[in-house]
Amino acid sequence: MQKAQTRPRSCAADDELVDVLTAISVVSMRLARKLTLLAGQSQSKEGGKAHEQNERHGHDHRRTTQRSCSY
Repeated sequence: MQKAQTRPRSCAADDELVDVLTAISVVSMRLARKLTLLAGQSQSKEGGKAHEQNERHGHDHRRTTQRSCSY
C-alpha cells in the first residue's frame, strides 16, 4: 500500500479556501432568500395555501382505535 503524501498547506492557501467557502455560503444564502420570495409571490398569485392537499378537514381523518393487550 502506498501512503498518501501530505504536504503542509500555507496560510495563504488556507485563507483562500476560507474566502471561497465564505463566498459560496453568501451566494447560497442570497439564492435561498430569492427562492423563498419567489415561492411566496407565486403562492399569493394563485390565491391558495401551500400544501393544501395535506390539510385535514376534521371528518376525513379518524383516529384508529387503541387496543390494549394484557399478558
